[in-house]
Amino acid sequence: MPTEPQDVPFYSGTYERAIDAKHRAAVPSAWIKGSGSDFYVIPHPQDGYLMVMPPEEFHSTEQRIMASGVTAQEKRQAIRRFFSEAHKVTTDKQGRILVPETHAAAAGLKAEVVIVGAGRRFEIWSKERHESDVSANTGIYQRVAVEIGL
Repeated sequence: MPTEPQDVPFYSGTYERAIDAKHRAAVPSAWIKGSGSDFYVIPHPQDGYLMVMPPEEFHSTEQRIMASGVTAQEKRQAIRRFFSEAHKVTTDKQGRILVPETHAAAAGLKAEVVIVGAGRRFEIWSKERHESDVSANTGIYQRVAVEIGL
């Protein structure tokens, strides 16, 4: 049976959490390495949630942009925007990250959030937006599951 690589972070599961008045939310303990884990928080460009990436995934984004088929100007714009909107955060002793206020507002984060594993990164959603997204996109997941033989 294949085993998961130990040095590549992988995030799975769905966790409901509270976000406090200072915009701190607890990361699932299994996703934290050591006394303080670093992540980069970036608003998703279209879907109203926050992408949270470990440094390895974050730094590979520039390579993926450069390898894309878009024009040189589009690559520069995408790199500039992506990196200018990214904020580095570190978990505190309670395993919480401090979500920048602008990012919390952009994602509509209030008292309750949902933290969703998404493979090599995870997402932070407002509870309401997450419920709406799951409801709206269940059919897509079902079609893909059938297509790949799940």
